[in-house]
Amino acid sequence: MLTILAVSLALTLVFEVGFALLWGLRGRRELGLAALVNVLTNPPVVLLYYTAVKLWRWSALPATLVLETAAVVVEWRCYRAFSRQIRRPLLFALLANGISYGAGCVINML
Repeated sequence: MLTILAVSLALTLVFEVGFALLWGLRGRRELGLAALVNVLTNPPVVLLYYTAVKLWRWSALPATLVLETAAVVVEWRCYRAFSRQIRRPLLFALLANGISYGAGCVINML
């Protein structure tokens, strides 16, 4: 499980901080915020997903929707509160998570 958590967090950081760079974020503060927000949200989401789906046998789609929605909301609130450069934090959080989640799905298919 630790390997899954570590790989998931590493890939999420690569994709979401990379997205932040493409979005135009610059500076240690803003890129550090993007990294910290994902350190805050990714491990609990992954752990709760595997607990719900694998251990409790919940359906994967509803669990994913609830957990990813929660992650977007938390990230949006963090960006809105602390970012000096992100003008549309909800859109940023949605797109960053969508890209990260989509890339994870593609990687899992390989």
